[in-house]
Amino acid sequence: MEITASLVKELRERSGAGMMECKKALAENNGDIDVAMESLRKTGLAKADKKAGRVAAEGRVVLAANGGKAVLVEINSETDFVAKDENFISFTNGVADTALASGAADADALKSAKLGGGTVEEARAALIAKVGENVQVRRLVKLDSSNIVAGYVHGGRIGVLVEIKGGDVELARGLAMHVAAMNPPYIKASDVPADFIAKEKEIELAKMSEKEKAKPADILEKIISGKIAKIINEVTLTGQPYALNTDQSVDAVLKAAGAEVITFQRLAVGEGIEKVVEDYAAEVAKAMQV
Repeated sequence: MEITASLVKELRERSGAGMMECKKALAENNGDIDVAMESLRKTGLAKADKKAGRVAAEGRVVLAANGGKAVLVEINSETDFVAKDENFISFTNGVADTALASGAADADALKSAKLGGGTVEEARAALIAKVGENVQVRRLVKLDSSNIVAGYVHGGRIGVLVEIKGGDVELARGLAMHVAAMNPPYIKASDVPADFIAKEKEIELAKMSEKEKAKPADILEKIISGKIAKIINEVTLTGQPYALNTDQSVDAVLKAAGAEVITFQRLAVGEGIEKVVEDYAAEVAKAMQV
């Protein structure tokens, strides 16, 4: 069968592979575009396997939401350059929409969910073949509630979901923006672990001078308690000054709205991944010696 330019163009559009790869796949499969497509997918998977061990610490956090349902998905690439590529962005947006629609419980379950004409995992492998980098669907968090749910993504790198009882969507989104900026470990004082408080007391006591330590026990306890209260405010959402109005604490804003924060989820691109700093000059020099 003759391999026409239009046939190559169609396969290229369907697969996203290079022109020569498409032409070769069609020639090897007697011009059968469906079989050629399958062949390219298999090639893409092989390329994906070779790149799977490479560190992917850049990427995007993407949000999809509908009423009380919302998801955040972290999808990683090796470089910021690919993270800004339109093919990568299109893939991440599609994965977020699939995560919301499928109800996948986590990133592993999401891999087998349907995306386009195949699965998320197949689309990931095809993207790897196209961009030439390792791509990983790393994490998924979600909220599904009859309460108010809102999400916020800052610069594609930090994403937050917030669930509140009372208040409105505008307040929930403002709180999501606050969590993105301030990253509080806990919601309120009662959530702070006792061992954390005990350790902070020990540290504050060690920092005090001998003269301060010689004060009466009740006064010393008041001084330490004041310092611990300040630390608790710093590590709790409700204790922090509200990022959108620093004249008020988050607690004051919530009370004014008759609202309560039930939970929040926060993802930041690459957190917890050990990044490898490449010495490109050394790499090139090494390659020249081969």
